[in-house]
Amino acid sequence: MKYIEIDEELYRFIASKTERIGESASDILRRLLNLSVENVDISLPASISQPSLESESAASHHPVFNQAKAAVEKIIAEQNSTGQYNPADEQTSAPATIDFDAIVSQHLLSQQKGAVGRFMHLLASLETTARSDFDKVLNVQGKGRLYFARSKQALLNSSQSSNPKEIAASGFWVTTNNNTAKKQTILTEVLEHLGCDSERAKSIAEHI
Repeated sequence: MKYIEIDEELYRFIASKTERIGESASDILRRLLNLSVENVDISLPASISQPSLESESAASHHPVFNQAKAAVEKIIAEQNSTGQYNPADEQTSAPATIDFDAIVSQHLLSQQKGAVGRFMHLLASLETTARSDFDKVLNVQGKGRLYFARSKQALLNSSQSSNPKEIAASGFWVTTNNNTAKKQTILTEVLEHLGCDSERAKSIAEHI
């Protein structure tokens, strides 16, 4: 049996076509190419064949190899265009892993000025940890009032007394004229929107 190296995208595509447990890559490709599935020796080879390094008469120019390569590339292209399979989606859609414990530092919190300072510090730490997912804070709103926005003016338009402050240098702004209990409620909702369980979110918010 010949062994070849394939890139990660092609490997994941072949794996996505598995129909039964234990089905080999060779069996999958044979099924996709409408070739008969044969019992073959699957013992490991002494070396791995690299078609790109072999001569002009090597396996990379074998008719079946070329047919398989062309067929797989065609299937990938067709399914990418119809949205059925796009390996890139597996990378972009993967949720960020947020370490919620990392946003609480008793030492740093003790250096903040009042509830507003602690509120802003926790939000800034969460923004750093959550990265691109942090824009979910925009979904946290009051009844007819914004709590978060991408500009100071947007919060002022919602309430002239909102006292907006920017969360570090993130480009996100938050209203700060609420009492401590309301700030805790807002932070709890933010944490829940980012995937934190309710009890843990409330515990973190109590640090305000």
